[in-house]
Amino acid sequence: MLQIRLSTFEDVPALMALYDQGRQIMRESGNLRQWTGGYPSEELVRRDIEQGHSYVCLDGQGEAVGTFAFIPGKDPTYTYIYEGAWLDDARPYATIHRLASRPEVHGVAAACLEWCFRQVPNLRADTHRDNRIMQHILLKHGFRYCGIIFLKNGDERLAYQKI
Repeated sequence: MLQIRLSTFEDVPALMALYDQGRQIMRESGNLRQWTGGYPSEELVRRDIEQGHSYVCLDGQGEAVGTFAFIPGKDPTYTYIYEGAWLDDARPYATIHRLASRPEVHGVAAACLEWCFRQVPNLRADTHRDNRIMQHILLKHGFRYCGIIFLKNGDERLAYQKI
């Protein structure tokens, strides 16, 4: 049974290791352009913790096996969507960012996504066009592709929503 709780500053080394593993999984699956340049940085992870947005997923032995950012409220990068539309653009929503898990532990993404949906049953997420793994996970867990959004730096992302 997996447990999900708010991350603490003591979790930072484990979270950074999870993000390193996430980058490795991306590279091995052909996703060479997402999470480059040290993203997500320790500074960003610490800011997520300070704001109460960082969560850690623990296995039965209390080991960190997954992490994600869960951010209720409007995400400015989701204001405009291209080549599509949000399923629901009126009700409040939460966004899932920076989902990562240990590759040998199965069911972490499912547990995280299900936990998020129980908190706010209107979820949004985005991922890189090359991140076929995340696209598959989102679709498998009831998200629908909605269109394209652009990050602050101009990078394109595929946008998904589950209601």
